[in-house]
Amino acid sequence: MHEAYEVVPIVQKLPPGLSIETISAYDDYLLVGTKSGTLLLYQLVPSLKPGSKPGSSQYEVKLLKSNKAFSKKSITQLQVIPDFQMLICLADSTVTAFDLSQFNLQTIATLPKTKGAHYFTVSVQKHKSLTGEVKLSFRLCVAVKKKLQLYYWKPKDLKFLEFSQDLSLRDVPRTIVWCGESLCIGYKAEYSLMKVTGDPKDLFPTGGKQQEPLVALLPNNQLAVGSDEQTILIDSEGNPTLKYSIKWSEVPVALVHDSPYLIAVLPNSVEVRPIEPRIHVQSIDLQKTKTIVTSKRGWIFAASNSDVWLLHAVNFPEQITQLLSQKQFELALHMAEMTNECEMEKQQLVQRIENLNAFYLFCKQSFKEAMDLFLKLETDPSHVIGLFPNLLPDEFRSSLEYPDRLPNLQGTELENGLLALTDYLVEVRHRLKSDNTGNVPSMTAIMEAGKTKIRSKKQLLQIIDTTLLKCYLQTNDALVASLLRVKDNYCHIDESERALKQHQKYSELIILYNKKGMHRKALELLMRQAKKQDSPLKGHERTIAYLQHLGVEHLDLIFEFAKWVIKEHPEDGLKIFAEDLAETENLPRNQVLIYLSETEYDLVIPYLEFIIHKWGEENNVFHNTLVNKYCERILFLLKEYRNALPEGHPSAPAGQEPGELGELRTKLLIFLEESKHYIVERFATYMMNKGLYDEGAIVLGRLGRHEEALTIYIHILQNFAKAENYCRKNYCKDKPGNQDVYLMLLKLYLPSPDNQKINIPVVGNIPQPEPDIDRAISILKQYADEIDSFKALSLLPSFIPVSAVKDFLECVLHNIQAQKYDVQLKKSLLYAEHLQVQAKSIHFHSYKLIVTDLDMCRVCQKRIGKSAFAHFPTGVTVHYSCKDQYALES
Repeated sequence: MHEAYEVVPIVQKLPPGLSIETISAYDDYLLVGTKSGTLLLYQLVPSLKPGSKPGSSQYEVKLLKSNKAFSKKSITQLQVIPDFQMLICLADSTVTAFDLSQFNLQTIATLPKTKGAHYFTVSVQKHKSLTGEVKLSFRLCVAVKKKLQLYYWKPKDLKFLEFSQDLSLRDVPRTIVWCGESLCIGYKAEYSLMKVTGDPKDLFPTGGKQQEPLVALLPNNQLAVGSDEQTILIDSEGNPTLKYSIKWSEVPVALVHDSPYLIAVLPNSVEVRPIEPRIHVQSIDLQKTKTIVTSKRGWIFAASNSDVWLLHAVNFPEQITQLLSQKQFELALHMAEMTNECEMEKQQLVQRIENLNAFYLFCKQSFKEAMDLFLKLETDPSHVIGLFPNLLPDEFRSSLEYPDRLPNLQGTELENGLLALTDYLVEVRHRLKSDNTGNVPSMTAIMEAGKTKIRSKKQLLQIIDTTLLKCYLQTNDALVASLLRVKDNYCHIDESERALKQHQKYSELIILYNKKGMHRKALELLMRQAKKQDSPLKGHERTIAYLQHLGVEHLDLIFEFAKWVIKEHPEDGLKIFAEDLAETENLPRNQVLIYLSETEYDLVIPYLEFIIHKWGEENNVFHNTLVNKYCERILFLLKEYRNALPEGHPSAPAGQEPGELGELRTKLLIFLEESKHYIVERFATYMMNKGLYDEGAIVLGRLGRHEEALTIYIHILQNFAKAENYCRKNYCKDKPGNQDVYLMLLKLYLPSPDNQKINIPVVGNIPQPEPDIDRAISILKQYADEIDSFKALSLLPSFIPVSAVKDFLECVLHNIQAQKYDVQLKKSLLYAEHLQVQAKSIHFHSYKLIVTDLDMCRVCQKRIGKSAFAHFPTGVTVHYSCKDQYALES
């Protein structure tokens, strides 16, 4: 409770014979109507009496008029209409209007039809025209027994006119209040709502204790309707406007509204309560009060039979101070919005109250409501974060000011608070990121004197993101990684690092280092944790994945930290440089090759295979290097293999050796066949000198030295199937160098003069082969179509009988005959085609078209004349420009 109104005695103990029946007031004036018909008019003039306390309300009361002959009978009801300078009076059961601007209260209008009236109510409404001009209208409702008479005031004629027929009621009304287009009527036992058109609507009973119905008009066409100890708020349609009723200590006798309060006259006191929140503000000890009216905001007159008091509102700033001390923020806020301060000062006051409200909501552990309010007020997030323990650095938090001691949050309370803080910070972050300006947003401190310490938008985002990280660590650590992976997270490195280490979140710490570009620290941590059994970073896989994504700008770092992985896990370590990732693919391959050669030589071949076969590397340096590495490794393994063979045991064919040797030779043979990017000239002699004859033959073939390659297959390797397969691969009828490969093969099977032998380096003792006439004849038979018969016959020794080459000669003659028949057939077909063309030419030349001046275009219906034209096979002739349209139509 606090003191909202102070009591100022106005009239004390009227002279004998005078008893107050009704009062009315406007501005500084008070009208008192007595039971004897006397009308008293008072004026209140402010004055400060000696000895009175500063700020107290003191007035000099002047009796301006005492009209004993105002009415012969009791003055039942008075109502001042200030906008029209009019006094409406119900006396002697008749309603009369008086001119307030005249000292003698000259009568304006008397309503004789109202004879027998016992109650009236008025309605003054403002209307805005299309031009923006505001006009006032004044209506009057008079209750005469069970009827309501409705009038409106016509200023030009200075008289009241009826605007509808009388409204019939089911009972005599005890009270009436005009609200919008409705009349709220209180009967003895119930309330009803009636439109001015006459449509009634029953509301609810008056209650069992209440002797008289009680209705008061509120702003915005609302009504306060009494029902025993409670008051219900409704609109002009009868719908409740408040979820709850306002409850009083006793059954009210009279009721008025003075924003933000409702003031009720109780049997032994006057009680003050706001509409919201539901609290008891003040009880004023005024005995035997029976009526109460308002004059202007903050002025309420209460009267008994002989006394009148002014309830003067304590100034709002003083009330607000009292309310804040009692933590009644809702009412203080409502009152702050009603102050007469300038707009800026009013906003500052409202902001201060709302911040205090939010702070105490937090202290009551209403965390969500507090955070929503902080968000609405745009309170400095660092001040909000400072409400919680261990989220801000101690030095920074100690510099923040708060209205009261902060609660010691622990356990579930702390977790609930952190969850609400998380939602708050996420929303603040979203708003900051949506603001494309780099300016620091306007923020307020919780304490009026407190100042925000944020100097930049980046600093604010850093505080928010770091706090979000700490909140997630305590409430939902699964979200930590997601926050750290945000592209533009602003987590403070030292604070975040300390928090993550405290909670042993090493995986998330790696993400932090990575996003902040602290790759060395990340890799050092990965290396330390790799061998710890209980670490989530155990093993080398995380280091490999990290190095794979660093990219060429961190090549030195990759080389440095790849060493321990490659030394301990060579095959997996190769993935650092050979994996289908954009960063890995863009690494400088020549530098990687040099690095692998120096670090782990056995990875050179797998690396070269990967970049050539997977990434399609075409640089001849890498192709040449791969061939060299294959050869080096093969020669080493080949030496071991041959040394392990029993004496006299022949070696297996190339590529069929056991184990790694066979695999490597197969790879080399395939690579030499398929690759187009190694320098062929470099390897022929080298391979011959090293005894790699299969490989040398492929290289010689690539050089076009087919006879030397076939010599290797026939004379050195003595692999006749490979020789024939070589010819099949390289034979090309239209390529000069490859036309005679079968002839070369034939020649190698036949005896040759010594001066025609090809000199090929031979390793070891390889016996010289003897001529093989049977194979030569077999080649002639099998590949007769691919061999030049005249050259072949010239190579055959004279001692070979004709019968031996009979099949070859028959095949040659058959081919010649087939070629002859083919040429004759083509000649006949061409001649027939020539005749057909001649026949068509004669046919077309025999047709002629004559276009005269009378011929019309089928499309545009104009003469063709000398214009360009088109003639269709159907016989239709049109303009050339119309041909497409005719084609579409037809």
